[in-house]
Amino acid sequence: MRKPSKGTLLLAVVLCFSLLIAGCGTGGNGGPQADKGDTVKLVYVTWACATATTNVIADILENEMGYKVEMIPLTAGAMYQGLASKNGDAMFCCWLPVTHGEYMKQVGDKVEDLGPNMHGARIGLVVPEYVTINSIEELNSVKDKFDGQIIGIDPGAGIMKATNQALQDYGLNYTIMEGSDATMVGALKTAIDKKEWVAVTGWTPHWKFARWDLKYLDDPKKVYGEEETINTVVRQGLKEDMPEVYELFDNFAWTSDDLSRAMVLAEETKDGKKAARQWVEENQDLVNSWLPDKYQK
Repeated sequence: MRKPSKGTLLLAVVLCFSLLIAGCGTGGNGGPQADKGDTVKLVYVTWACATATTNVIADILENEMGYKVEMIPLTAGAMYQGLASKNGDAMFCCWLPVTHGEYMKQVGDKVEDLGPNMHGARIGLVVPEYVTINSIEELNSVKDKFDGQIIGIDPGAGIMKATNQALQDYGLNYTIMEGSDATMVGALKTAIDKKEWVAVTGWTPHWKFARWDLKYLDDPKKVYGEEETINTVVRQGLKEDMPEVYELFDNFAWTSDDLSRAMVLAEETKDGKKAARQWVEENQDLVNSWLPDKYQK
């Protein structure tokens, strides 16, 4: 066999070195490429707020830090169990102290609460502004106008548990219609288009408040609690396994206006990933405040 020439050997070394540099070079955005390791698994429920938030974090992980991300839609209960069993890494839609308080008690110290990523959240029964009642206590007197129904979302959601409690505490002779965020919004839109009365399980922030004139019904018994926070919760061991990812999650905090803008973009574009990319590009200073130092622009 003929031995390779010195020139051939030199070319091979240069090519290998070039490939090594390419493998350790910059990500698609010009920033440093992360040591990806395992895929980051983000669990969420397909509520508008949770979906928009998760898409934004996924975009930052992928396009700003170079990680692979898997977004896993689940029911509320399964989301918490997924973190407790370490089948997911993080979620960003834990509403406390009321809405998801029971879920957090169930998983106990099997997860880590990183604290609020947003203040000023709220849940309750929502009606169009043209509806002439203002309190949950008045619902029974106008039952026929609402067809005896409250339009809800997925049965495992904390707001649905609170609404079942409201039926008991206020003695409401109503049926809660189960569905999803999408079916709830669809029923709301249909009723508003016809100027009909409708009551839905609602929460803030949500893009529907930007689309229509809506109001919460007063809740004198405080069944739905008062102001809540939305917290970031991660699996045990994430800090040791993925310290950079943990740092991003721990730093993550925004306002209801920030989240509302992300939701409106998602609704306008009908493309969650595209909307998240646009939001990140429009808010690079805020994103930089969340990123570990070496990824900041």
